[in-house]
Amino acid sequence: MMQQQPNRLKPFFENINFDKENNNMILNVGPQHPSAHGQLRLILELNGEKIVKATPDIGYMHRGIEKMAENMMYNEFLPTTDRIDYIAATSNNYGFALAVEKLIGVEVPRRAKVIRMLLLELNRIGSHIFWLATHALDIGAMTVFLYAFREREYVMDLMEQYCGARFTHSAIRIGGVPLDLPNDWLKNLEEFLDKLPQAVETYEGLLDQNRIWKMRLENVGILTPESAQSWGASGIMLRGSGISWDIRKEEPYELYDEVEFDVPVSDSCDCYGRYKLYMEEIKQSIRILRQLIPMYDKTSPEIMANSPKYISAPKEQMMTQNYSLMQHFALVTQGMRPPNGEVYVVTESPKGELGYYINSQGDPYPYRLKIRAPSFWHCSAYQEIMVGCYLPDAIAVIASSNVLLGETDR
Repeated sequence: MMQQQPNRLKPFFENINFDKENNNMILNVGPQHPSAHGQLRLILELNGEKIVKATPDIGYMHRGIEKMAENMMYNEFLPTTDRIDYIAATSNNYGFALAVEKLIGVEVPRRAKVIRMLLLELNRIGSHIFWLATHALDIGAMTVFLYAFREREYVMDLMEQYCGARFTHSAIRIGGVPLDLPNDWLKNLEEFLDKLPQAVETYEGLLDQNRIWKMRLENVGILTPESAQSWGASGIMLRGSGISWDIRKEEPYELYDEVEFDVPVSDSCDCYGRYKLYMEEIKQSIRILRQLIPMYDKTSPEIMANSPKYISAPKEQMMTQNYSLMQHFALVTQGMRPPNGEVYVVTESPKGELGYYINSQGDPYPYRLKIRAPSFWHCSAYQEIMVGCYLPDAIAVIASSNVLLGETDR
């Protein structure tokens, strides 16, 4: 009698229903492809060079960040948020800090709000410039890559001048910010803002009417408004499909309801329209930063919330009051204990809607933490966007969607 073979689990791609009658070719792009923007594997079914089916396969970069959060005290986890979207570290610090602040019911001082917004918009500019550089390089525009990294260095210099770090900043704290602005920081920022519009004009001069650039991007990577909503797109992926939705406008946080800025929208639904939105967003961030500079001088000097139950007292107070020192020791060694409850807070990161869900059971660490990262949703949409495109277009689609596998896998 023939022995029955044991059941075994097959990788999901072995069960994909590819059409073998047409003799289509199966091509794996990644997970080590330089244009995959991380450890992304794309399984493409090709008829000639035309993509018939696209299946994104993620998980090669999984680090278990959410599970790490559930085993770390709230303050301990904050530096780890840098590694979610490491191109825009401050936006991830901020999203987590804001969620914890909502959970414990803490209001941040006005000066801290101004500093946070300065860092967030500077971070947005740096992220968008990095996107332009890598997108241009993926398409073959080496000059733009070199120019864009020149301006990004200025952004990183300003971040380093503030917090000492250039890449993973940990520049936000639960309850405020760790440092006031250094001397001459605002002056250096103004000098940078004076130079940046000319740099953006240079980028646009090289690309806007460049016939190769337009041929590679126009009518490529079409994402209709209905599909964008269906796939859960946000940020420029959503606004590039003609839907005006920006968390900073719709659900303002910090002082975004006190500054004037526009939300650029494109109805072209293609890669070229998304490129134009990134350029416009840089200009709007410059506009926001210019309004924030005079607001800083009109604030009182407090940069951390006064909530001894959850946040350490200022250093001067700890050095002079025994109770404050004891409280600080307890917070550092045992952690804060938020009330029982749950909270979900969304912010507008450079890549889209970034959400943090926290479930607290009164312990010094979250019972459950879930991160809603925009890249995960945009990556899943490749199944629809890439069908009908040609193989070189797949690289343009990945680049224009600005996915990052650090926040896709988590």
